[in-house]
Order: sequence, then C-alpha cells, then structure tokens
Amino acid sequence: MIRSEAEYREARKRLDQDRLFIQAQREALEAEGFSPEEVVRGIEPTLSFHEQLREEVTFYERVKRLDFDAITSLDQIGRMLIAFRVALNISQRELARRLGVSEAVVSRDERNEYHGISVERLQHVLDALRVRMVSQVELPPETTPPATQETARELVPA
Repeated sequence: MIRSEAEYREARKRLDQDRLFIQAQREALEAEGFSPEEVVRGIEPTLSFHEQLREEVTFYERVKRLDFDAITSLDQIGRMLIAFRVALNISQRELARRLGVSEAVVSRDERNEYHGISVERLQHVLDALRVRMVSQVELPPETTPPATQETARELVPA
C-alpha cells in the first residue's frame, strides 16, 4: 500500500517505466518469432506486477479524494486506518506524536496493516486521527429472524 506522497510519485514513475519495459519486451518476443499466445505468456508476470501497482496508485488517488468504500470484513480495518492517515495528510511522525509512541512503532504497525491490534489500540488510533468508525452488522439474506414471544405462543397449543 502506498503510504506517502513520495511513495506515490515513485509508483507513478515506475508505472511509466513498466509500460515502456512491457512494450519493449513484447516487441523483442515478437521479433524472435514467438506466437501471440507465447508473447502473452512471456510478459504475463510483468503485466501482473504492473496491474497490481496500478491498482495501488488508483487506491491512493481515491483515498486522497476522500473516496472510501465501506469495509466488509474486520481484516480490512488496518488498511482503512492507513488510508485515513493518508487522506488527512497526517504523517507517521505526527500520528506517533499523537499516540505517544515512536515513529518506528507506527511504521511497523502500518507495514503489518495493524494486524492483531486490540480494540483499545484501534480506538486510540481512531482518536488520534480524529475519526470515528461506524459499524453495521447484516444478516445473510437467507437468514430468518428468531421467533418473537408472540409468534412462539401462537405455535404452541394451550
């Protein structure tokens, strides 16, 4: 995940370099006489890395516009915390100061996408970022709610 403007600029530069490299690789394979299918197989790993980087750049650009998707799983919370910090233009150093920890701690937490943090730690980070999290639990569509007391009385003969 891109965590700073410097990383973003570097990623954009790498995307441009990758495009040129992929084109050169494609042309070289075609010049060697490989079939179109073989050319695609030959550049597929590079295309895969390029696409992953492009998705990271796109995600960073959305975050900077404060364009967030709802999280649908608790394992996405760490990425969300990083995205909030980035969107709010808060450096890791500033977040560390607000949390009363070293910058190395914040860097490590973000590198691990806050995996395994406690609920209390999550709340401290949210407070330090001055954001709040709103959650909603949804039942699967095929789930029926439990019977109410009235419905239960109707089902049981007196």
